[in-house]
Order: sequence, then structure tokens, then C-alpha cells
Amino acid sequence: MRVLLTTNEYPPHVYGGAGVHVEYLSRELAKLGPVEVRTFHEQNFDDGQLYVRGIKVDTTHFAGCSQSLVSPLKALSTCLAFVGQGIDDDLGEHAEIIHCHTWYAHFSGILAKLLYGIPLVITVHSLEPLRPWKRDQLGRGYELSSWVEKTALEMADSIIAVSQSTHDDILRLFQVEPQRVTVIPNGIDVEQYQATHDPDTLVQLGIDPERPFVLFVGRITRQKGLYYLLQAIPHLDPKLQVVLCAGDADTRVMQRDTEEMVQELQARRSGIVWLPKMLPRATTIVLYSHATIFCCPSIYEPFGLINLEAMACGTPVVGSAVGGIKEVVVDGETGLLVDPLLDPEPPHDPSAPSKFEQGLAEAINRLANDSELLERMSRAGRERVEQNYSWQSIAQQTHDLYRRVRVQQR
Repeated sequence: MRVLLTTNEYPPHVYGGAGVHVEYLSRELAKLGPVEVRTFHEQNFDDGQLYVRGIKVDTTHFAGCSQSLVSPLKALSTCLAFVGQGIDDDLGEHAEIIHCHTWYAHFSGILAKLLYGIPLVITVHSLEPLRPWKRDQLGRGYELSSWVEKTALEMADSIIAVSQSTHDDILRLFQVEPQRVTVIPNGIDVEQYQATHDPDTLVQLGIDPERPFVLFVGRITRQKGLYYLLQAIPHLDPKLQVVLCAGDADTRVMQRDTEEMVQELQARRSGIVWLPKMLPRATTIVLYSHATIFCCPSIYEPFGLINLEAMACGTPVVGSAVGGIKEVVVDGETGLLVDPLLDPEPPHDPSAPSKFEQGLAEAINRLANDSELLERMSRAGRERVEQNYSWQSIAQQTHDLYRRVRVQQR
């Protein structure tokens, strides 16, 4: 069975969990049969039964429209190019399934299903109706991304939800029959993600290896909740460093405002390390491994792969009690969860923390001052990852789903 995966992100062009997911899933699926990956970047390489082909479209013909519309128009243009070159591989073999990841690639699935008659499978990594702040980034392009997502999901032959929470959201928000939605979680390479001792890397990044630290890894977006962690920092135990590994912001205004908040905090408190870019994977693993606590303050998180990564490296999590985080992190066993819905909006008085921010600070301080609890959660987190989230199992579940879909179509 030949499978065609379409995706915006693929290594080395990865900025979020969906790109990581496609990387590992495609590698494992290729052990079960031929897999072609089409991406939004200039790439062309083969590795056994894995074939990666990238297309980078020319965006100069979008010069007449608003900058916020370039990204969604580029997505549709790239999907047209994906499907316009046919769905045969280099040997002329026909793809039997198209499997799309994120709304950016969904239009290719719509076209392939309509034009070539092959089944469409979609993995839902997030849902546009639950990310209304994307309108700040995309403007009216958000209406386009929402339409593409809705159209694709409602015509898909099968939908993979990365968590039970996402499964329930799909059924609530779209006209989709329950039997078409299957929960298959994200996975992790437990051989790659494991405790790695390298204090020299910490020193190079400006982190004191002798002091405990709280780690944040994620993009600068409302979804990831960095704002709330920043508001909680003045209430953290002074012995704690805070390491902020922050990727691209949704908007320039958000980037500027976040950097100003960090600078103000650094002026008032020592030990705040600002790393304004996503670091190489090996470096991030070192950060996970040395961190005392990993903090995931997201206000929307369909799965939360970063929590798996931290737990695999033996680091307890303080996270938001939302979405897939509640399914990955076992409250009281592998970390502590705080409900962000206590205060969904930023406080009117910036000097007064919200209940959510207070909860984050209290949970972090509690763990930081209980070495026995930290050690117990460290072991439990690693064990949970090993037992439940191997990529081999997830690839097999996905491959089995492909077979069921193909049989149903016949």
C-alpha cells in the first residue's frame, strides 16, 4: 500500500509539534510500506521506502494583497502544485491513500480525493474554531483556513484525533459521523529522548548549572500561554532560574510586547534566561534533562508533545489542565495541573496575578521544594512514556487504519 503524506513542515523546516509528528510517523510507516512526503520546502531525498519531495511556490504574484493573506494563499497554491504534478511516485506507482497534516495541507487532500478518487485521511493537530486569535495573524485569511479545514474534515474518509479531547471537539464542531474519527496519540522516540547530562551546554546558553530552573519551550502565541508564565515569575521561589526557549511570534507586536515583558522581569530578578529561537533537538533534550520542572501553560493544546518530551527526559511537568495535556500528564503522578479557565483573560491590574498565574507559581514552588516528589514524578513520567507512546505502535495503528479505509472504499 503506497501512502502520500502532505505537510507544511518537515525537517529541517519544523516549528511545531505537527512537523515532529510527521517526521517520526513517516519514518516508521516507511518500515511497513512505501511512503512519499510532499512538503512546502525545497527538499528531495530518499531513505529506503521513504521519499521526500518539496515544492516551494513563488509568492511574488501575491504582492498585491495584504501581507496577512500571503500565508493562506501560499498554502492553497502549494496544494495545487502537490496535486497538479499527479499522485504517482518516481516509478509511476499510484498513491492509494492521501494523509494530510494541518489545514495548510488539507486542500491537497480535497483535490486528490475529488480528482483521483483516493481515500482522504486527516490527522487533526489543532482546530481553527478553537484558535480565534489566529485572526490577529491571518486577518481575513482566517476565514479561508477555517473553510478549508471544515470542508476537508467533513469530506474525509477517516479522521485521526491526537487525543480524546480533540475527538470530542471534532464531533462537537463539525458534521462528522463518530465512526469516522479514531484516536491515535502522538508518540516519541524514547531512545532519542532520554536524560542527557551536559552542563557545558547550559553554561554556553547562560544558565547556571548549579541552580535549579524552570523551562518553557514553545512559540510566542496566545495558545502557548507564555504570557501567564511571565506574570507568574515574580511569585516563584527566588532560587529558581527561568529558562524561556521561545520560537517565532504570531505577530511582530506580540514579539515586541513579550520581549519588553522579559526585559522588565530581568531588570527585577536574576536568573531569567531568554532564548528567542527554537534550538536544535539535541540542545533541547539537554535543557529538558537538566530542568527541575517543565512548564506548559497553554490555554489550548490538542495534545502537547512537548510534555511527552520533558517526561521522557525525566522532568516533571506543571501544565494547564486543558485538552490533551490532561491525557498525557497524570496530575499528582507525573506532574501537577492547573486550570487556566479560572482566569481565561489577562488581569486588569498587571501587578496582581490571576488565579491561573497564582496556581502556576504555587505548583512550581511546591515541586521545587519537594525533592522526594520530584524524584518520584521523574521516574513515573519516564515509565508512562515508555509504556504508552512508542512511535512503532502508533505507526502500526495508523497503517491498520489505512487498510480499513481502503477496504471500506472498495
